[in-house]
Amino acid sequence: MGIPGIRGMEHVGITVPDINEACDFFTRILGAEVLFTAATDFRGEGDWMHEHLNVHPRSEIKEFRYVRLGNGTNLEVFQYSAPDQKTEGPLKNSDVGGHHMAFYVDDMEAAITFLKDNGVKVLGEPTSYTDGPNLGLTWCYFMAPWGLQLEVVSSPKGTVFDNEAKQAGRRRLFDPSRPAETLI
Repeated sequence: MGIPGIRGMEHVGITVPDINEACDFFTRILGAEVLFTAATDFRGEGDWMHEHLNVHPRSEIKEFRYVRLGNGTNLEVFQYSAPDQKTEGPLKNSDVGGHHMAFYVDDMEAAITFLKDNGVKVLGEPTSYTDGPNLGLTWCYFMAPWGLQLEVVSSPKGTVFDNEAKQAGRRRLFDPSRPAETLI
């Protein structure tokens, strides 16, 4: 049944080593817009940080900003300092807790050319599914300067799953290229 009244994902929060570098990357490379700074130099009283955020009680949010990415989820971009902060690179997808963020593009070739022309590290060449429910989808990973794994995906004619779900009147995957009313 789920949480009563849940509607969907509102934001994804990520912690970066340098918030200015990260927001520059998100605006210059992803075309995002920084909407506002939500807090600077925030420290909770007593054990507030541990109780509310599961971080070291003496952690400090140096700054966090809200960023909007087209017709999709907002990002909360954090820069922390903490006595027990780990600063080695982000987790790999194969690590427990590993993650990546994917962005829909209309033209995969144009997206990859843009990334490469702007000095962004692209991992391999675009990969297209050859069978299964994702047939019709092409994807390619790329890296943020601080090591966060990102991905561009495109399925201009839909995927097997999406097309079959549409025909059957079933719920489809979210796709920011479609108006919300087309998502059954």
